[in-house]
Amino acid sequence: MKIVALGTDIVEVERLERLCREHGDAFLDRVFTESERAYCDSKKVRCEHYAGRFAAKEAVLKVLDAGNDIGANWRELEIVRSPSGRPEVRLHGAALERAKSMAIDDWHVSISHSHTSAIGVAIAARKE
Repeated sequence: MKIVALGTDIVEVERLERLCREHGDAFLDRVFTESERAYCDSKKVRCEHYAGRFAAKEAVLKVLDAGNDIGANWRELEIVRSPSGRPEVRLHGAALERAKSMAIDDWHVSISHSHTSAIGVAIAARKE
């Protein structure tokens, strides 16, 4: 495995709470897929989980963007749960095409959060 790129992002939970309060479903529907929303909404403190997913998506976008506008929207970068509960990256549309052009065929993502902040880390790799 060869590492292609690393992305990381940190998000204040309060920022996501404010966006949810001010823009509600319009914001959530623009940024998160149905499965991401179902997961976060099932949690007791849902904004911590939204912040974690947001940070992970930003980390993936940083890997894919690398200073270029790839034309992807937020919903093309999806953070899903594996059967074991581990977060995984699923790409669609322009985000998937960008990953293919970079020869990325493997992702590792990690999310952690507290009551105040969330962090997402994404490692893109290619099998050799």
